[in-house]
Amino acid sequence: MKYTLLLFLVILMNCKSQNQESKNQHKYTNALINETSPYLLQHAHNPVDWYAWNNETLEKAKKENKLMLISVGYSSCHWCHVMEHESFEDSLVAQVMNKDFINIKVDREERPDVDQIYMNAVQLMKGSGGWPLNVVALPDGRPIWGDTYLPKEQWISVLNQISKLYSEEPNKLIQQAENIQKGINSISVVDVNNDAPIFEKTFISEAVDNWSKQFDYKFGGTNREPKFMMPNNYHFLLRYAYQTDDKKLLDFVNLTLKKIAFGGVYDHVGGGFSRYSTDGRWHVPHFEKMLYDNAQLVSLYSDAYLLTHNNLYKEVVEETLNFLKSEMTTSEGAFYSSFDADSKTPKDELEEGAFYVWQKAELKTILKEDFQLFSDYYNINNYGLWEKSNYVLIRKDDNISFLKKHDISQELLNEKKSIWKSALSKARNTRPKPRMDDKTLTSWNGLMLKAYVDAYRALQNKAYLDAAEKNADFIVSKVLRNDGGLNHTYKEGKSKINGYLDDYATVIDAFIALYEVSLNDKWLKIANDLANYTFKHFYEERSKLFYYTSNEDASLVSRNMVYHDNVIPSSNSMMAKNLFKLSHYFDNTLFASSAITMLNNVKPEMLKYPTAYSNWFDLMLNYTNPFYEVAIAGQQAKEKISELNQNYIPNKLIAGSTSENNMPLLKHRYTPNKTLIYVCVNKACKLPVDEVDKAINLLNK
Repeated sequence: MKYTLLLFLVILMNCKSQNQESKNQHKYTNALINETSPYLLQHAHNPVDWYAWNNETLEKAKKENKLMLISVGYSSCHWCHVMEHESFEDSLVAQVMNKDFINIKVDREERPDVDQIYMNAVQLMKGSGGWPLNVVALPDGRPIWGDTYLPKEQWISVLNQISKLYSEEPNKLIQQAENIQKGINSISVVDVNNDAPIFEKTFISEAVDNWSKQFDYKFGGTNREPKFMMPNNYHFLLRYAYQTDDKKLLDFVNLTLKKIAFGGVYDHVGGGFSRYSTDGRWHVPHFEKMLYDNAQLVSLYSDAYLLTHNNLYKEVVEETLNFLKSEMTTSEGAFYSSFDADSKTPKDELEEGAFYVWQKAELKTILKEDFQLFSDYYNINNYGLWEKSNYVLIRKDDNISFLKKHDISQELLNEKKSIWKSALSKARNTRPKPRMDDKTLTSWNGLMLKAYVDAYRALQNKAYLDAAEKNADFIVSKVLRNDGGLNHTYKEGKSKINGYLDDYATVIDAFIALYEVSLNDKWLKIANDLANYTFKHFYEERSKLFYYTSNEDASLVSRNMVYHDNVIPSSNSMMAKNLFKLSHYFDNTLFASSAITMLNNVKPEMLKYPTAYSNWFDLMLNYTNPFYEVAIAGQQAKEKISELNQNYIPNKLIAGSTSENNMPLLKHRYTPNKTLIYVCVNKACKLPVDEVDKAINLLNK
C-alpha cells in the first residue's frame, strides 16, 4: 500500500511537471501576436522577443544602439519551420538573441521590399541565398552578416561572435557595412543605353540558340537539379517557336509541358502544382503549393492548349482550377497564398509531403481489383518510389501507348481515372491537411485573375469568366484606395501595406486581359489610371524604369529596382508590356516611348543570361514581328471575339464595342446593323471584314 501510494505521488508529480512544461512552451507572447500574417503568428509564442518590421521597431534599434537580427521567411517554407523548432523555440537560444539584438521577423510575401534588400546582401556576401534568410544589421539597418538555415549550435556561436565584435571592435563592422552597402546599391543600377533602340530578329535567335544548350531533351526543362517550372520562360519559347515556325523548339516546349504534367510536381489526385522538383525528372516535388505558380501555369497550359488542342493540357487547366476554387478561394472571390509543404503523419509528426504520398498496401486496399492497372499508369514501382516505402504518383507513358498495352479504350481509361481520383481524394482528405497561408496578396491575385481570363479564352467556360470578374471586383472594392493606389495585402476585412510595383504590374495586365474578353472598358480605364499612378510614385527618370517601392514608402537602406525575370516575371518587364498595350488603346506617346526605352536599357544584358529576360524577349517580339490591333465593333462583337479567341494569336490586342465608343481604336467604327472586324498594324488598317475566318487570314499574312 505504501509503495502504491508513493508510485501514485511520483506519477502525479511527473504529470504536473509535464503540464507545467507544456504551459511554459506557450506562456511566451511577443509583439507578433498583434500581426495578421500567418507566418508571423507562427512565431508569436516563441521565447524570442520578436518584433515586426515597422518604424517603431527600427527606432527602437537606433535608440538602444542594438544590432538588428532580421529573420525572413514565409509560411510554407520547410527549412523556416525546422530552424524555428531547433532554435527559435529554444529558451537558451532566445536568451542569446534577446540579450544583444533587436529581433525582427519578416514575412517575405508581406514585405518583399525588405526581403529583396537583404537577399541581395546575402548573395553578395555568400554567392547564394535562400530562406530562412537571417541577417544581422547595424542599428541603422545596414547589413553586416547574413546566412540561411544554420543548426542551433552554429547559430549561437555566430551570434556570440558578432555580439563580441560589435562590443569590442565596432569600427570593423561599420567598415563591413559600408562595403556591403556599395554592393547593394550597384546591384539594381541600370545603365542608360544611349544607342538607338534597334530590335532585330537575329538578336532573339542568338539568345534562344545559346539558351537551347541548357535544354534537357529527355525530361524537358533545363539540365539542372532542382528543376523549377519557370512558366514565363516557356510562354515566351512557345510564342517564339510558333512565330518562327521552329518545330524542334516547339517539340521541346511540348515535351517540357508534358513531362511536368506527368510528373509528381503535378497533383494527380487533387489538381494543382507544387513549387519545384527536387530531381531531374519532375518526380519528387518540394510539396508546397503556391498561388503564383499555379496561376502562371494555368495561363501557360491554356495557351498551349489553344495551339496544340492537346487534351492533357485541358485536363491540367480544369483540374488545377477546380483545386483553386475548392481550396484557395474566399467567399469574396479573392485567393489565398499557399499551402505548406509539411503536414502531420499518423504519428502526429510534421513531415514534408505526408499529405500527398502513398504506400502500396494502402493503394491496394483503396483500389482493389484496379490496383494493377493503376500502378502501371502511375508507376507504383521502382520508377515511382521515393523514400520510406512512399510513392509519389508519376506518369511515364502517354495514353496511346498505355491503351495499346492494356487493350482498353480511351473512354474506359477516362472512367477509370475519374473513379481512382475520387477514391484517392476521399482517402486523402481523412489525413491532416497542410497548413494554409490565408492572407491575400494583390500581386498574386492579379496573376490568378489573368489565369482565369486565359482559361476562359481557351476553353470558353463561363464560370472562369465569372471567377475573373468577381476577383476584379474584389480588388477594386477592397484593395484599391481612394487616392488611386493599391494596397499589398488583405485579410479578415482589412487591407494594408502600400502596394509594390508588382501589385500594379500584375493587376494592370489582368485588367487589360479582362477587358479583351468582356469588352467592359471599366477595366481598361482602371488599368490606365493605375499606370499613370506608377509614373507619379515609382518612376525613375534617369533609367526610365520603375522602382519597386513607392516614393511614399519609408526609406530602406537602398531603393531597389527589379528588372530580372525570375519564377515570376520582373515588375519592370510586366510594366513595359503593359505600357506597350495601353499606348495602343489610348494613343499615349509617353507610354509607347517608355516601353521602347525600358526595353532598350536592359537590352545590353539580355544575351548574357536569356532565362532572366524571357518576358523582355517576349516584349521584343512585338517590335521584331508584326503586332496586330484587332478592333471589333457591332452588336455581335463579343461572339466574334470568342470565336477569334479559339485561335492561338499571341501577337495581337483586342478592342471591341457593341455600341458607339470614342476609344482611338474604335472611334467611328460602329455600324448598327453590322459587326465589322478591323485588322491594323501601327495604325494602318486593312479593309474591314465581317467574318472571323477572313480576319484570321489577314492576321496570318
